[in-house]
Amino acid sequence: MGTRRDFLKNSALVTAGTTLIPNFLKAFERNRFGAAPVTNKILVVVQLSGGNDGLNTVVPYRNDIYYRERPGLAIPRAKVLPLNDEIGFNPALAPLREIFDEGLMTILHNVGYPNPDRSHFRSMDIWHTGSDSGHYRNTGWLGRYLDANCPVDCRKPHDAIEVDDTLSLAMKGEKTKGLALLNPEKLRRQIRSGYLAQVSAGRPSAGGPSEAPENVDYLYQTLAETLSSADYLYDQSKVYQTKTTYPANELGNRLRTVAELILSGVNTNVYYVSMAGFDTHVNQLPQQAHLLGVYAAAMGAFTRDLKENRRLDDVMIMTFSEFGRRVKQNASNGTDHGTANNLFLINGRLKGGRVFNEVPNLADLDEGDLKYTVDFRRVYATLLRRWLQADD
Repeated sequence: MGTRRDFLKNSALVTAGTTLIPNFLKAFERNRFGAAPVTNKILVVVQLSGGNDGLNTVVPYRNDIYYRERPGLAIPRAKVLPLNDEIGFNPALAPLREIFDEGLMTILHNVGYPNPDRSHFRSMDIWHTGSDSGHYRNTGWLGRYLDANCPVDCRKPHDAIEVDDTLSLAMKGEKTKGLALLNPEKLRRQIRSGYLAQVSAGRPSAGGPSEAPENVDYLYQTLAETLSSADYLYDQSKVYQTKTTYPANELGNRLRTVAELILSGVNTNVYYVSMAGFDTHVNQLPQQAHLLGVYAAAMGAFTRDLKENRRLDDVMIMTFSEFGRRVKQNASNGTDHGTANNLFLINGRLKGGRVFNEVPNLADLDEGDLKYTVDFRRVYATLLRRWLQADD
């Protein structure tokens, strides 16, 4: 079990004011032996929507302020799953504790951005686009990665897949978008029927008789490429059927789909999965315990599946939520919208389970909220540059 001294010795931080430059992927930097091919690296993003309460997820069980501010919500010390002599996991995260103890996980504290917005929609837009809180963008950080990752002739809709029936802003670029699917067979059937309907009716219209021919051609090409991707994913998805038991719930099913696509050899660099329900204003303890249990069980199965099939070294899993909660509990035995939060990374080559940076300072708050010390966009930049080997 680690200590605060171990953290200070091993964390390798570079700080300047509140700007922290993540160094958690040092092992993956390009070196004189050359970098691994881009196609070998996969990023899986897991979004916890609603604003997960980070303080009751990674619990500062030695901090008296935590227990003073949350008399009815604090996790009892005896129930916390210790990670070091300061913090531990919520007891619902037992599968995650196993992952941490195996050295496969890194925890980042105090992740946020300047001038935080407490609106779910706006804060999620900021996380999806990588914008400042006062600026608005219509493209996502992963969509722009798709735009810049290769010339037009090498883009495929399945380069990035969101396991959902709709595509989030994070996956939308100016010229390229990810592909939303819940089931490869269903997607293929839907796309094929739509494509055949357009072909039988003539070239698809892009908006009426006055539409420029090149725009119609572009839409026709996009539809054809989407059909090609749907056929490819359907065929590849039959290559591998997992033997790992996943929880029979939405997140478990979605992560099983991701695992089967990865282990079937699908040529996709980015996967995106979401889990909702974390807006715990009222009666938080049982709600969050249930949600964290669902998340941890699904993540435990997913990690085990990849590890047993020797693919976890090639897959980086990032879990985030759009904001944390306020330090002080509210009058309804819940917590209200806050600011900075923790962020999790899981990979087979992270150098030992560790806590990357200082735990939240509950004695130094910003009007009752945690102060951010890690800008989430620096995490994105590190993943793009050192993991996906793109121009951040």
